[in-house]
Amino acid sequence: MMIYPTMELQDGHCVTLDKGRLDEPMLWHVDPVETAHGFAASGAEWMHLTDFNAIEGNGDNADLIEEIIRTVGIPVQLGGGMRSREHIEHWLEKGAGRIVVGTLAARDPQLVEELARQHPDQIVLAVDVWQGQVMTDGWRQSGAFTPEAFISAFGNAPFAGIIITDIDSDMSNVEAQLGLIAGLAVDARAPVIASGVVRTSDDISRLKYIGTISGALVGRAIFRKTLTVEDALKTAMPEPEPVAEIL
Repeated sequence: MMIYPTMELQDGHCVTLDKGRLDEPMLWHVDPVETAHGFAASGAEWMHLTDFNAIEGNGDNADLIEEIIRTVGIPVQLGGGMRSREHIEHWLEKGAGRIVVGTLAARDPQLVEELARQHPDQIVLAVDVWQGQVMTDGWRQSGAFTPEAFISAFGNAPFAGIIITDIDSDMSNVEAQLGLIAGLAVDARAPVIASGVVRTSDDISRLKYIGTISGALVGRAIFRKTLTVEDALKTAMPEPEPVAEIL
């Protein structure tokens, strides 16, 4: 199972959110570039980065994001405010390994499916769920879709992955969150990545045991120091196959 150490940026700072509340961020006094390099030095094969200013349409973290992409040494899965073909292709040209698309997928699914086919293994579908509905516009707007219908509508579109976040539970009810994500993963035709569910290494063990989940975003747990990148990666590794003794 792939672990994506996760960084969320607002006004040039690393932040984390509670239940998707963009107006109440927890600010972490760390250097974003050094933190990203730390993810790579710990053995991560990918990192995930979300630009909250791009979601809100204010501020600009572009130079900082470009520096991280250019220097971190591992591919960056980038999300936040990706609401046009031009913006998505701009960041692919800048070297982002993958682009995460949510709101645009609800507004113009045909365009997003087209982009997925034009950029194989580089477009990731974000499915943010609140009280049984897919949310858009930075978790502020309820869409007209259930998550099951939303994912199903894209059929065999070749997404690199589908990131599923249960905003409603958001750490307060991890069992319910695991149930939702695992249920959606059964019928998904792209690898499912769980978001917002990891507090400790035990949660990674449970995700791995489910078997239908290909990866997890891990952000708050790393910043709160309830989990290290190294421990997350170690826990996510496949169990060794038992070897029969030769008599």
